[in-house]
Amino acid sequence: MQQTLTPHVYWAQRHEDIYLRVELIDAQNLDISVHDNVLQFRAQGHGARGHNDYEFSLPFLNAVKTEVSHRSTQRQVNITVRKQLSGWWDRLTLQEKKPLFLAPDFDRWMDESDAEMELREKEKKKNRLNMESRLSEDSYITLKKAFLFTYNLVQFLGFSWIFVNMTIRLFILGQGESLHLSGVFSGVCDSVYCGALHLQVIGRNFILFIILGSLQEMHNKPVVFFVFYLWSAIEIFRYPFYMLGCIDTEWKTITWLRYTVWIPLYPLGVLAEVVAVVQSISVFDQSRLFSIPLPEALGSSASFSCVLYIYLPLMVIGEGDNGQHLYLNRSFLGIREDTGQRAISEAVFLPLHASSSPREVGVHGVDVLVEGSVLGVSCGGQFKLLGSV
Repeated sequence: MQQTLTPHVYWAQRHEDIYLRVELIDAQNLDISVHDNVLQFRAQGHGARGHNDYEFSLPFLNAVKTEVSHRSTQRQVNITVRKQLSGWWDRLTLQEKKPLFLAPDFDRWMDESDAEMELREKEKKKNRLNMESRLSEDSYITLKKAFLFTYNLVQFLGFSWIFVNMTIRLFILGQGESLHLSGVFSGVCDSVYCGALHLQVIGRNFILFIILGSLQEMHNKPVVFFVFYLWSAIEIFRYPFYMLGCIDTEWKTITWLRYTVWIPLYPLGVLAEVVAVVQSISVFDQSRLFSIPLPEALGSSASFSCVLYIYLPLMVIGEGDNGQHLYLNRSFLGIREDTGQRAISEAVFLPLHASSSPREVGVHGVDVLVEGSVLGVSCGGQFKLLGSV
């Protein structure tokens, strides 16, 4: 009967782990497992008895986890076993008598007090890293809020200047001067083109740069005045609301104005944009600006007004969808009155991402349910579907 060969095994412990070092050179065909708190080891390699098959088993003193991690090097096999409960063991094996092949690993050996000191150092390091991470994250959030606050402040000041300037001009013109608005457009156009006012809606950029900016003939038309005036009238209430949100503050009056002023102004602004596009059609036909080249069989070119005829219904549909979005946001005000000052600003503008499973977010008494791209809000037993996001 062939004798079972056992390699030299060295062990050490920490409060959460058992470390084993098996002296076996060029180990192959490793089979390492833990069942019923007993470690089973089998492998081929060059050990104390030359190149042979080696095996051993270790019944542990206390419970361990079944997951075993090991790493084989050219000279040894390192094994790590996790304790089921953190603590210090008096010995490694269940039996008091130590197996002959087992010895302490003095390279990693620590007594309990040294291990506790090492554990405390790890905890301190972990806490320090967490603190540094939080500080870094807080610094990033503060910098981000400062940037957004500054951006919204610049927007507010720019639109306020336009609104005040044009209000004064309108008041003066209303007292007897002729309604000649080329000076008004020139005065505000410099501010818009300088980059201080980044209009966020594609439709507005089209009106601004294509319809008004590229056609000198449009500068004298009264509709230009009303387009800019209505735009600025809406924005001077929107950007203060965003500024307060950057510093986690809300004024009830500003919030109400932000979601109420648009009701009369937004349709008027859309109407002014439609009139501007309609009036520009004849100008594009005459000037042939932005004409579209055509094959010789179809003619020399097509007027840019053909694009405008397509753009007009698309613009009305897009503006209508935006108006519906604003209305849905405003409908949230009814919930907000019963749930605290900041519910609407936090819940309506939650950063939402597509999700395959429903998510619930509580905001000052308001339950926000996100499933896929659908946003719903419930409060006091009532549910509101705000739409898709």
